Amino acid sequence: MLKLRLLDLWANIWRWVLMAAGAVIAAYLLLDRGVANGVVTAAAIGLLVIGAALTGRLSMAIPLMAIPGLFVIARAGIGGTDLAVSDVALAAAFGTAVLLGERPYSRPLRQLLVLNLIYQFTTLFTVIVNPYAANTVEWFHAWLLVSGALIVGWAVGAAGYARLGLTLMLIAACGIALSTVVTGILQYAGGNFTGVYPAFPWGMHKNFAGCVMAFMALVVYANPDWVGWRRDTRALTFWFLVIGIVMTQSRQAAIGFIVGLIIVALRGRVSGRSKLVLLLIIPAVVLVITTVIEQIDSQNRFNSLYQRLDWFREVYALWKHSPIFGHGLRYWYTDTTAPFQPPQAELEVLASAGVVGLAGFIVMWVGVLVVLWRVDRRFGALALAVTASRIVQAQFDLFWVAAQVSIPFVIAGICLGAQAYLGRRPHTSWSQETLSSPRSISA
Repeated sequence: MLKLRLLDLWANIWRWVLMAAGAVIAAYLLLDRGVANGVVTAAAIGLLVIGAALTGRLSMAIPLMAIPGLFVIARAGIGGTDLAVSDVALAAAFGTAVLLGERPYSRPLRQLLVLNLIYQFTTLFTVIVNPYAANTVEWFHAWLLVSGALIVGWAVGAAGYARLGLTLMLIAACGIALSTVVTGILQYAGGNFTGVYPAFPWGMHKNFAGCVMAFMALVVYANPDWVGWRRDTRALTFWFLVIGIVMTQSRQAAIGFIVGLIIVALRGRVSGRSKLVLLLIIPAVVLVITTVIEQIDSQNRFNSLYQRLDWFREVYALWKHSPIFGHGLRYWYTDTTAPFQPPQAELEVLASAGVVGLAGFIVMWVGVLVVLWRVDRRFGALALAVTASRIVQAQFDLFWVAAQVSIPFVIAGICLGAQAYLGRRPHTSWSQETLSSPRSISA
């Protein structure tokens, strides 16, 4: 009884602290940056304040309201930092998830948290050896993007809001797809048929847009029985997202999407008709190969292919100067002598944290895939598909890119939380709080 009262006390303190801090920060942004520049961040923080006020009645109000914010990469501009709105949303959701989330954590979740802790321990050496502020900040940031995201997803799923949480994520991804399509149409009208960079409500890189749309297209394709979206709505949404992915011409998104489709087809409960979607692999492979050949034939030394080859050589040469512990996390933002960013995940970790950090990174990722492979495929197939898709995407670019890391791990956490929730209610199709009907399980 005392434990429950203390938990309720801390929850109330957290809620009031969030409300006060959110109001102050929102006012500061509007006054300091002006309405035009501060309105997005102020609006996001305002929503979190509303969520804090609702927490007394709806424990997961803040995480649920923060979930769409995970897709917002506009800079928050708080205190002169380079934090994105997605980082602020994840941090706020994490605080609530830790205090009000279901306990105890399931065994698979605990295993994933330990695996991330192993990686964090191996990268702690580079933080000590390279003592600069951004290095330390990024160390905590990396932990939040994996463990924090898993805990947020778990809290949402274990509280019975898995379907609602995934639906909110899908709505945000469809907003990015709409921006991609509209921007693309305007771009094509001008005779420019290169990859589309969505232009509103804020500018987005094609790789970010393509990757997050790929994650949510995999969610729609998997359509676990505990989500149960309607077939007609699901089909329309899936193809809309696929069109957006194609228009970005993001090769890493396309390849990651292909791998995810194969995993869902092999591990998930996918009908024969749905497996026809795997025919998308053929045009996707053709598109990737064609664009690579075009870049090679162009002999343009500044296109993405040749630029990455140059970065490979430069990063490798830099790594040899500090092979054991690396040069520090995100060193290319602070080291003026090495402003080139690594073009691939393992090379990024190798240059940043040395062979010690790379060993931890490999252990973490092999462990993540093994743990999720062993989870009941009803819940584990989707979690495995989106996380595997992320590591595949990162073979062609940076791995530690805020939203592109947190989103798949939030999805994985939701899957594990849903497994725990339905495990406690074996005769319940879903909670009334998810606004789903009993037929959602058999749909």
